[in-house]
Amino acid sequence: MKSFEDYAAECALVAILRGIKPEDTETICDALYDGGVRLLEITLNTANAFDCIDRALKHTAGRMMIGAGTVLTPDEVTQVAQHGGKFIISPNTDPSVIRRTKELGLVSIPGFFTATEAFIAIQAGADYLKCFPTGRLGPGYIKDLKAVVPKPIFAVGGVDKNNLPQYFPMCAGAGIGSAFFKPGKPLDQIRQDTREMVEIWKRTVGK
Repeated sequence: MKSFEDYAAECALVAILRGIKPEDTETICDALYDGGVRLLEITLNTANAFDCIDRALKHTAGRMMIGAGTVLTPDEVTQVAQHGGKFIISPNTDPSVIRRTKELGLVSIPGFFTATEAFIAIQAGADYLKCFPTGRLGPGYIKDLKAVVPKPIFAVGGVDKNNLPQYFPMCAGAGIGSAFFKPGKPLDQIRQDTREMVEIWKRTVGK
């Protein structure tokens, strides 16, 4: 079975699906896959999120890895695990969420903004760190943090095709929301935008 690292090696851009509808899940997954994305985050503040997770897992089995975002409590981590999600992403640093994630054998990617939060997350067992929101301060802020923070960092919030190259190689990856998907966006546009950003990432990291 492929690991999170295996999928990230193919493409280290995580597609954040917020507001996706269950009936659209399969076609959106296909559009993102065609564009080169291999990691999908379905946020729990999406209506019928677990239905979407179930559909995505069944439809993309073996081709993509599905996880959940905006996970705020240990009980939500348990629910994600029960549905088959493989990674947990949060907007914040909550040690209880991180510990439950690791107890259940899932990949932990908590959000942080300060060095203090980063080290709290690392002590709790986080695998990766999500710098959020990074858009206002940009890649220079992450570069400063990397001087002391030993864990790999994903940049999330305000990352798009114009600034994506600036985040590599200092970042292990990036989470991409509306630049990939937003409700009502045509499938052809999703596919085109995804392909363009994945190509930018490949050129930047020398793939």
